[in-house]
Amino acid sequence: MSDWKDICHIEDILPNSGRCALYNGEQIAIFRVCQSGNDALYALGNYDPIAGANVISRGIVGTQGETFVVASPVYKQHFCLNTGNCMEEDVSLPTFRVRLTGDRVQLAG
Repeated sequence: MSDWKDICHIEDILPNSGRCALYNGEQIAIFRVCQSGNDALYALGNYDPIAGANVISRGIVGTQGETFVVASPVYKQHFCLNTGNCMEEDVSLPTFRVRLTGDRVQLAG
């Protein structure tokens, strides 16, 4: 059974955008995707291996077909929010388990 760590209030993450959190010494990009009045949360590593910078949380959230993605703000590669896989290159970002408990966003330990 996992331990869950409280990260922030859901309102700290604007709808259809990301926010960076420091978790166990690592920068994590947490995204809040709002569709049809429902919030979905995704958590990826914030480090963009193509740009060589911690910038993923500042990317633009959107879709490619049916897939929710974030576009890196540097070179615009798209990373799948579910898997962390890059749509254009053979790289991926780590993913983390995230949930909403009440109005609190939590990451699994």
